[in-house]
Amino acid sequence: MSTRDTVLVAAQRLLTTQPTASMAEIAAAAGVGRATVHRHFANREELLHEIGARSLDRWAESLVAAGVAEAAASADPARIRAGLDDVLARFVADLEDFGVALTDPTVVNSPALQERCQALFAEEVALYAAAQAAGVLRADVPARWLGHSVYGLLVAVRDALLAGDIARRDAEALVRSTFLDGGAAR
Repeated sequence: MSTRDTVLVAAQRLLTTQPTASMAEIAAAAGVGRATVHRHFANREELLHEIGARSLDRWAESLVAAGVAEAAASADPARIRAGLDDVLARFVADLEDFGVALTDPTVVNSPALQERCQALFAEEVALYAAAQAAGVLRADVPARWLGHSVYGLLVAVRDALLAGDIARRDAEALVRSTFLDGGAAR
């Protein structure tokens, strides 16, 4: 792994747990000097922008790996449910590396990242709409609302893990059951 990648990986993980970490703290987490970090990233905003771009890359990879487009196009409830299960698991797994990208203002407010984010969100929402049409997800709410709900659950998992309120091993099942089954008593 290159020094740049080492810095990025360390920054991604550190900023997820310590969002206000300084460039010096990021350098220490990466095991390099602050000057090395600044050789690769002129400032914190540039570093966070790169983390945001990597987060979007991972989002895109997760959608492809889970077969989201194919599942949505199939109209098969079982295939759609499997695609939902797969993509939710991938999103939860990515939290440890990219949790900071969910809410950091530098990432969230970047026009370049926002444009790509909206395109990826549209792909994800197409799966939710297909799931609604197939009777897998409730159809009485907008499909985009379902997408925002998943995002909210991911922020909740990140925060609950940081607070020690849930075990890492339970995170995926909690997201899946909360999103797919809801919070209502049966």
